[in-house]
Amino acid sequence: HRIYRRVLVVLAALLVVLPAVATADVRIKDLVSFEGVRKNQLVGYGLVVGLDGTGDTLQNSPFTRKSMEGMLERLGVGNLSADTLKTKNTAAVMVTANLPPFARRGSAIDVTVSSLGDASSLRGGTLIVTPLTGADGEVYAVAQGPVAVAGYSAQGKAASQVSGVPTVARIDNGATVEREIKFDLNSLRSVRLALRTPDFTTAERIH
Repeated sequence: HRIYRRVLVVLAALLVVLPAVATADVRIKDLVSFEGVRKNQLVGYGLVVGLDGTGDTLQNSPFTRKSMEGMLERLGVGNLSADTLKTKNTAAVMVTANLPPFARRGSAIDVTVSSLGDASSLRGGTLIVTPLTGADGEVYAVAQGPVAVAGYSAQGKAASQVSGVPTVARIDNGATVEREIKFDLNSLRSVRLALRTPDFTTAERIH
């Protein structure tokens, strides 16, 4: 009789749980995305300054030298000879970011900074003003700020050690959106939903 009672108790518990599981609500937004509403990739070329001797070797990275000359000339420092620039505290970098949908002017987005030359580390550097453009060539954001590197590189007389990737860094909220992507939802006569995981059964249930 005790075993019989235990079986009845287990069956009663299942009857209570099963209806709740069967009627579990699933939000449509977790299954689909709006067609035409997506993030956009941005890219830019810039300079990271303030490195502790771990920047590009200007002899091996002529594009870094040209970028430094152009930057200093715009700031009013001109007439620099090729022998004048011998610093190793600057690195040329590519800056990438994702512009989220419905991003508004003035909002901040994260950026990734990747070394383009032969710099050994970006640790301790600061990215100077870098315009970020979209696929159409228009500037959508401007990035600037101190970079944060997860990896490190250490070198001694007898050995060297590298952990992670010290030539790739991030700047949280490092870019400011300057141009918005127009998307007038109210003007659309219909809205198309795209399943994140295409499935006929799920599509029929949503319909």
